[in-house]
Amino acid sequence: MNADAISPTPAPGLMLCDDLIFYSRVSATARAAGLSVRQARTTDDLLKLAAANPPGGVLLDLHADGLDVPALLAGLRAACPAMPRTVAFGSHVDAERLRAARAAGVDRVLPRSAFVKELETDLGKWLGGM
Repeated sequence: MNADAISPTPAPGLMLCDDLIFYSRVSATARAAGLSVRQARTTDDLLKLAAANPPGGVLLDLHADGLDVPALLAGLRAACPAMPRTVAFGSHVDAERLRAARAAGVDRVLPRSAFVKELETDLGKWLGGM
């Protein structure tokens, strides 16, 4: 088989989210697109997973307990050889939290409704696979 014909497998994505049902929805969408996403329920777990297997992208629930976005981004920079793409989502009524995530340097910040709407079409981009 020609080595040039083999496309590399995209790095798995990571998702900081303690909502198992919502994570399952994202994970199923990823599988359908030939991608994978691992769940982290805490920022410490996410950073450990990122250090062990650098992700192609990281999805952040801005309402995760104890989330300090600037500290998490700094931790990802330290844990990964290349900074993964970051996408955050949160409640549309919590505009301040969305603004703060943008200001901290998250690549894409969306209200949860837009995240869900764009999930199927943009998940590959978010995870760095397309």
